[in-house]
Formats: sequence, C-alpha cells, structure tokens
Amino acid sequence: MASKGQKFRKYTEEFRQKVLEEYFNGEGSSKALAMKYNMSSNTIETWIRKTKHPEEYPGMGLKKGRKKDSEIDWKERYEILKKYQAFLKAQRERK
Repeated sequence: MASKGQKFRKYTEEFRQKVLEEYFNGEGSSKALAMKYNMSSNTIETWIRKTKHPEEYPGMGLKKGRKKDSEIDWKERYEILKKYQAFLKAQRERK
C-alpha cells in the first residue's frame, strides 16, 4: 500500500522497451538494470513478468479512467438526459 505523500514515477513506453530489450539481450539482471537507471528492481521484474505472460494481464496497455472530452459523444449524452428528464416528470405526475 502506498504511503501518504508518496510520489509515483511514470515511465515512457520507449524507456520501458529499452530496459526490457537490455534485459532480454542479457546486458544485465533486473537488479543491475535497476541500479543503472536508478529505479526499483520490482518495477522491472513486473515489466518482465507482464511481457512473458501477457495472457495473465489482459488490460495491459489499455487506457484507464475517465474519457477525454474529445472521446465523449455529447449528442448521445443529451438524448439520455432528455429521456431521464421525461422519466422523472412521469414519476412526479404519478404522485
């Protein structure tokens, strides 16, 4: 579990591929590469595991979180809102 105020590093895909390439070419162990790049060996070991067994990590590489504004279909959201307002109006009229 992360401790309060802990900073997480984000690594680019190019950097990650470079480190994995060095590992798989036998240029160093995960611990040696971690020392070389001043990072955690656990991070490199996780990358290695995910590369060797991609079937165990189906969501790897997929974007997570809320969609950007450019990906949201505003017309569809407007139609849903209109239907919901009509539903609420019908519920109020029942009472």
